[in-house]
Amino acid sequence: MLVIAVLVATPVVAVVLSGAAGVGEASLPRGLGSMVLTTLGLMLGVGVGTLLVGGGLAWLVTAYSFPMRDVLVWLLVLPLAMPAYILGFVFLSTFDVSGPVQGALRSVFGAGVWVPEVRSLPGAIIVMSLTLYPYVYLLARNALVEQAPGTYDAARTLGAGRWRALWRVLLPLARPSLAAGLSLVMMETLTDFATVQYFNVETVSVGVYLVWKGSFEFHTATQLSVLVLLFAVAVLAGERLMRGRARFHQKGGRGQGLQGARLTGWKGWGATALAIAALAAGFVVPVTQLLWWAVGDVVSDPSTLWDARFVDYLTNSLVVATVTALACVLLAVVIGHTLRLGGGRLVRGAAQMTTFGYAVPGAVVGIGVLIAFARLDELLESLGVPGGTGLLVTGSVMGILYSYVVRFLAPAYQAVDASFAKIPPTMTMSAMSLGATPRRILTRVHLPLVRPGVAVALVLVAIDAVKELPIVLLLRPFGFTTVSVWVYELARENFWEKAALPALVIVAVAVVPVLVLFRQVRLVELRGKAE
Repeated sequence: MLVIAVLVATPVVAVVLSGAAGVGEASLPRGLGSMVLTTLGLMLGVGVGTLLVGGGLAWLVTAYSFPMRDVLVWLLVLPLAMPAYILGFVFLSTFDVSGPVQGALRSVFGAGVWVPEVRSLPGAIIVMSLTLYPYVYLLARNALVEQAPGTYDAARTLGAGRWRALWRVLLPLARPSLAAGLSLVMMETLTDFATVQYFNVETVSVGVYLVWKGSFEFHTATQLSVLVLLFAVAVLAGERLMRGRARFHQKGGRGQGLQGARLTGWKGWGATALAIAALAAGFVVPVTQLLWWAVGDVVSDPSTLWDARFVDYLTNSLVVATVTALACVLLAVVIGHTLRLGGGRLVRGAAQMTTFGYAVPGAVVGIGVLIAFARLDELLESLGVPGGTGLLVTGSVMGILYSYVVRFLAPAYQAVDASFAKIPPTMTMSAMSLGATPRRILTRVHLPLVRPGVAVALVLVAIDAVKELPIVLLLRPFGFTTVSVWVYELARENFWEKAALPALVIVAVAVVPVLVLFRQVRLVELRGKAE
């Protein structure tokens, strides 16, 4: 357990120590203040956008009944499967200067018609809000659905209307869920790399990559990485502050609770139109556009479908994702098994430390791995060991796999731990009292019972690994490319049609965990109605 915690923490510690050691040796990059303000503006804008869209849709589908509501309530989660960098280049192809929207406006109002700049901070905020709002939507809706009926009924009995009961009763109870959803959105915004570059928005995370790959200023890049890490810590601390010191508990009880008021006529269809608009903008329209491009590209050049590069890049993505998922799940099972066998604060603290990597941006993890391997090289050379380990990073995918495990161990652990939590402690204690060894308890008791969590963890980690971009760009050896990198490079050169097919593959793969998530939520709701 302690070894796993040390391995996960090593890249982050390496960045912090290297940044501290480089104080005074590095010159701050030009425009650092602008990078910081842009990063803050982007995080604030996306946070507000996702709160309005996700929170508003959660209230709409929970508090009201309208046409197609039962279908839209889960379809609204689909934009979670659309990576922001894919929606970003579809958005630009539609609304940029050479796109059909501005072309139509110029044909109607003349060449001098004013159009807002698309490649800008507001454009990036819109795109990221459309893909990230499901985080807030899911958690807010669950919080509203799980409200104790007696709480809401008491507020209505005392004369509060639906909106007053929402603001004074339901929202305070849902504040922890809203804070958790917004923190996830902020972290995804902070770690984004490709989308902001499409829109010419230079954040601190982008600055890390540009300094590292462009000017090769080692100390400057590490100090910028520390700054990004501070942003991540600030987000986590802000989530705690948003919850406040107040604690809200529910006693449960019987009652009608928050019943959906039926909307009829233009109000009902207006609510349907709002939900469909969010779904269309975040998923349906971009998928349709990608399909149109992909089909057109294949018709014009059938060899595209059997492009050897596409097969190689897809194989690279699948191999890396599979190895990462297996490694993360194996470590997560070991952690969960160790905790169930007993352990003090040190063991529990080590388990929590293994989840910290998910809160660290991919660029920071990648640089931390490079620094850690470089320091290990120096240590081995000082001990007289020839060769070192640097080639493991620069000459193979070992560095990528290590970074992926550090980055994605947290979701694997959370999924597996949720299954471990359902195992009664008495079952483990009984096996131990009968003389079973820890290994036998793992294979005969724990593993059969946590198989659902293991399956979910494998899917979640594999999808995250397929979509990951900054780590691969920083650490990939010469000639190694994944589907996500290929999409990024093609879109950056405005080859929209060529990027369509690999982008569709990423979206199709990412839909799988969304459907799994919906199935679990739906089963829970059906059980609740049956009870």
